[in-house]
Amino acid sequence: MALWRAYQRALTAHPWKVQVLTAGSLMGLGDVISQQLVERRGLWGHQTGRTLTMVCLGCGFVGGFAPCFLGCFLPLVGTLNGLSAQDNWAKLRRDYPDALITNYYLWPTVQLANFYLVPLHYRLAVVQCVAVIWNAYLSWKAHRL
Repeated sequence: MALWRAYQRALTAHPWKVQVLTAGSLMGLGDVISQQLVERRGLWGHQTGRTLTMVCLGCGFVGGFAPCFLGCFLPLVGTLNGLSAQDNWAKLRRDYPDALITNYYLWPTVQLANFYLVPLHYRLAVVQCVAVIWNAYLSWKAHRL
């Protein structure tokens, strides 16, 4: 609980910085979950650069510009992974509709439950826990060729 209280104090004192760092951390954690639990890469097969890319995207892109995130995330990761423009466009056309539909299944339900059932001081924690699962899904979707 002391760690949670320290997080809440930091969030109150520096809301933008803490949200950006939280987004980066959750994106990184989601990628680790994707690589280790979904893809079963093991420690020796873990792509650290990929995890760091997800952390950087979380800090620089998700944390600051969440409204346009999904439409830009997939092609940005494709570009960072070296896909050609043609391959990136094909991947976006293939993966974006599914990711968008999954987004619409997940987040409205989570937020409705969160706003109606969860006390105010726990709402951020609920969103962050679901975000770890969402980030694992996005990492898997973005890195699947």
